Amino acid sequence: MNRRSVQSVCLLAATVAMLAGPRASHAQEPPPAPAPHQHEAPADPHAGHVMAGSLFTRRDNAGTGWTPATTPMLAAHRQAGPWSLMLMGNGFVQYLEEFAPIHRGGRQAGSINWLMGMGRRRLGAGVVGARVMLSAEPFTIGGCGYPNLLASGELCDGDGIHDKQHPHDLVMELAAEYSIPLTRSLRWHVYGGPAGEPALGPVAFPHRASAMANPIAPISHHWLDATHITYGVVTSGLSADRWRVEGSVFNGREPDEERHDFDFGPLDSFSARLQLAPTDGLALQVSAGRLESAEAGEGGLPPRDVTRITASMQHQGTLAGRALATTVAWGGNHEVQTWTHAALAEGVLTMTARHTLFARAEIAGKRGHDLHIHEDELAIYTVGKLQGGYLWLFAPRRGMQAGLGGSASAALVPPAIQPNYGGVGLGIGVFATLRPAAR
Repeated sequence: MNRRSVQSVCLLAATVAMLAGPRASHAQEPPPAPAPHQHEAPADPHAGHVMAGSLFTRRDNAGTGWTPATTPMLAAHRQAGPWSLMLMGNGFVQYLEEFAPIHRGGRQAGSINWLMGMGRRRLGAGVVGARVMLSAEPFTIGGCGYPNLLASGELCDGDGIHDKQHPHDLVMELAAEYSIPLTRSLRWHVYGGPAGEPALGPVAFPHRASAMANPIAPISHHWLDATHITYGVVTSGLSADRWRVEGSVFNGREPDEERHDFDFGPLDSFSARLQLAPTDGLALQVSAGRLESAEAGEGGLPPRDVTRITASMQHQGTLAGRALATTVAWGGNHEVQTWTHAALAEGVLTMTARHTLFARAEIAGKRGHDLHIHEDELAIYTVGKLQGGYLWLFAPRRGMQAGLGGSASAALVPPAIQPNYGGVGLGIGVFATLRPAAR
């Protein structure tokens, strides 16, 4: 990592620590009774999930996606006058090495990170809010991205990225929201802004409890949650205690390789999503969308439209008395008159307050073109990836918690392309992490 990268990581960590302070709270704390001087709040179907002293519910995340209500959200909370404020984030400093032939494997030191601030206050009978999410990855991830065998998607230096995960943009979310009760059990909500997340796919991987300990992006990202950074979006819908239905219009084009700017475009893409919460520990979603000019064309080729369908389940429960967060998801993309599919299963098992295990298994159908298999660019290759790792956490200090961890992975490819990957492509990673503590 160069000096600029180190400075960016330090600045991000210092900002998290300063804002988190000693008041970081655990999302599973029971909500307190209203203070005697407060007026009675409007009826809210999510009232049973509101976090202590806050207008945020335990399901809140980036965009309008739901996590299970029992998810132990790692966040800091403050009250500033009428405003409830929440800060979430996750920062890694990592060294990654993927073992494969030249132009596929690689090694890199860098930092994967994000920081999100949210604010809400009552406005008449409703609640208004604003949110911003930033990443220093344009400064802390070099080249076209970090090594990640079988990852694909987006452009860099005029060509498709393969076997790397592109860095996130500087501005990941910049949006406002408003909700108001229509009846005692029904709310209307609207969300939108210059950068945000449409109603399409599961909660994005950086925010899932089943992936919070894992710094590496899934290879199924562009079948499930790649629209979590969209430059121009408006979402509206209805929600009750156990369901939410919503639709979005948005700019479906992928961000370009200039990670510091806003890549605006027409709001000519659309999606719809149904979310269900049968229990507090379960969040289900099905969604579909039409993304205009989503995939940029390489070498002067026209951009490609994508029709995407997704379904997912997030669960927060226990295994042998230990906290277990899991996600199972499937996505299908239709482009260039061809359907391809991807599936993911991942989990984080909290053995103790200090010891955490994580794992992920994926399978995807990827075009030879996307994998840079030039022998047959039109073929669909079924590939898979297995990854597992461990995270050791230090004792919390001033509302923050640091940790050290490592991971190993295996990229599995069919015999026809094993020579391109040296058989099974292996990967390792070591990392340090800093995030708000759960208390």
